[in-house]
Parts: sequence; C-alpha cells; structure tokens
Amino acid sequence: MNNHSLYQSSIQSLPLLGRGKVRDNYAVGDDKLLIVTTDRLSAFDVVMNEPIPGKGKVLNQMSDFWFDKLRDIVPNHLTGVAPESVVRPEEADQVRGRAVVAKRLKPILVEAVVRGYIIGSGWKDYQATGSVCGIALPPGLRQADKLAEPLFTPAAKADLGEHDENISFADMENRIGKELAAKIRDISIRLYTTAADYAATRGIIIADTKFEFGLDDNGVLHLMDEVLTADSSRFWPADSYAPGMSPPSFDKQFVRDYLETLKDWNKTPPAPPLPADVIEKTGAKYREALERLTGQTLKD
Repeated sequence: MNNHSLYQSSIQSLPLLGRGKVRDNYAVGDDKLLIVTTDRLSAFDVVMNEPIPGKGKVLNQMSDFWFDKLRDIVPNHLTGVAPESVVRPEEADQVRGRAVVAKRLKPILVEAVVRGYIIGSGWKDYQATGSVCGIALPPGLRQADKLAEPLFTPAAKADLGEHDENISFADMENRIGKELAAKIRDISIRLYTTAADYAATRGIIIADTKFEFGLDDNGVLHLMDEVLTADSSRFWPADSYAPGMSPPSFDKQFVRDYLETLKDWNKTPPAPPLPADVIEKTGAKYREALERLTGQTLKD
C-alpha cells in the first residue's frame, strides 16, 4: 500500500475555493468541484499538525461505497468524472484514490444528525435535562443504550474552528422551510436505518452519523460531502458493545483519548504534537473500519 501522506493539496491547474478541516475544494468549470480528501485530522474542532497517513483515501473509498449503496434513496453529488482527468498529469498523485469530481450544489447549512444510541453530547444533554436536543426520552437510560427509534437532531453548521450548534427541528424549519426540513429528516432516518441494518451484518453498530445535503439548480435534493465515514459517524464493534459505558470505536478516539490526558491544552489552537504511536493506531483503526464495513482493503 502506498502510504505517503498528503497534509495539504497544492493543485495549481484549478482555482482553489477553500479548505475545510479535512477537504480542499477546487472549481472545475462553473458546475463542478474537485474535492480532495487530505490526511488532516481534527479533534475537538482543532486541526492537528500531523497527518494520519492514508486516512483521506480511507474516507474517500468508504464514502464511495456508501454513495453507491444508498443511491436509490436520494441522488448524490458524484459525477463519475475521473479526478485525474481534470488536473495536470504532474498533479494526478495528489488526487488519485482521495478525490472526487462532484456536482456544484447549493449547500443547506444544517447538518442532519441521526442518533440510534445515546452517546456523546446526546448523553450529556440527557443527563442534564432528560432530553436530547429538546426531545424528551424515557427516564433510566444508560450511556450507549439503543434508542427505541432513531432520533433526528439537526445542527447548525459553524465556521471553521467553531463548534456546530445543536438546534431544534422547529429552528431548522424556520431556517430552511417546513417542507424541506421534513424531507431531509425523513431521508436522513431512512439512510441511517438502511446503513445500520447493513452494518449489523458486518458486526458493526452505527451509533450515530451526520449527513449533509445540497440543492441543484432545479431544486433537487442531493446527498453531498462525505457519507458514513469514521469522521462523520460513530462505529462500534458489535462483539464488544455493552450499554453503561462508552464502547471502543473505529475513529479518532485514540487521538481524543490522548488529548484528554493533556492538562495544559485547553482544546483551542495551536494543536499539541501527536506521538507516533497515536498516529499509527488511529490510521490502523480507520483501515480496520473500512475493511470490516465494506469488505474492501484500501486501494493503492
């Protein structure tokens, strides 16, 4: 496996539109984007200084898998155009296996979060209020308990470096309209349920995930960005799952756990350096998630 890493792309043949925490976006004409998934990693909304080698390729391959599997539920942003075909030959290495050419959509600035289990900020919310994002839940739930029905808990997208803010469904309706809000909620729950049922056959629990949507010029809703990756979801191995504790997960938990031990870092930039073993273990977890969920190894 070619494991050289890409912390930041430097494509000169296309206009750079912007860099997110993980992805660099370039314009391909007026109607398409080149989205390059780098090996950057963010934790607590702070981008770390070290790349996780191969992580971007894992995320890209996993998203491709899910976009294909879920394409009958909702259209997605993929165009099928080869990324290598829109850059100069000498830039092909930067995009091979880690980029897609996507439709340029009008993004909807609400993240569609679906929770099947009570964990993370949802668990903290429940402990404090008995509710998650304003949705009342039965008393007596334990950490990581499965919910009776998946919950749709939208979040307002924040600027880079800021935390996304949980909002009520009524707030989402006010922001984007009742009809579109209901459509996104229903599609998100269907996407989550379909994916969770499949993942269960592979010995993986999808505890929660977030989806992002955009509209094309005709107002047609599309699934975009990434889908059901270890960056946008919590994946738990079913064989070690037990409610009452936070289960081990296939994501950046090694990084989060290490950062939590640092008494002198207040979770704001600049990021502290990551030890080599934390980087290595995190990369291995991402690859394991890909292999266990999709049955595929990381393509070179």
